[in-house]
Amino acid sequence: MHLVIDGFGGNLGKMWDPELVREFLTSYPDNLGMTRITEPKVLEYNGPKEEDDGVSGFVIIAESHISIHTFPYRKYVNIDIFSCKSFDCDRALADAKALFDLTEVKTWVLERGLEWLDRRQGMEETQSQRTTLLRAGSSQPHG
Repeated sequence: MHLVIDGFGGNLGKMWDPELVREFLTSYPDNLGMTRITEPKVLEYNGPKEEDDGVSGFVIIAESHISIHTFPYRKYVNIDIFSCKSFDCDRALADAKALFDLTEVKTWVLERGLEWLDRRQGMEETQSQRTTLLRAGSSQPHG
């Protein structure tokens, strides 16, 4: 599934907050039952056109990725939650709206992962990848 969110209005202070975006990308995959496999990458962007300025963040999950791009001068954000594992899109939308106090949203849900013959095969592959990653993580030295 791929949940695409265009959000409007909302709290400009939150749209400028890279730590808010980082914390969301760090904790949210677990809230959806997904496996975060990288630390989030979050950047502030200040481009030649002020209306393009904002905060962008991305985290890779075993199931695919989650990304956020804010455009505070436009009072706009876009968020993508892309996963080969089904998740509660209504809950994810409500959480995204609350994250930035959005007043209006446009959303799309795209069915992706059509290369698998069926849902069972996709879930088995995802679980196999997750198990491999967890094993690899537990064999890493802890400091």
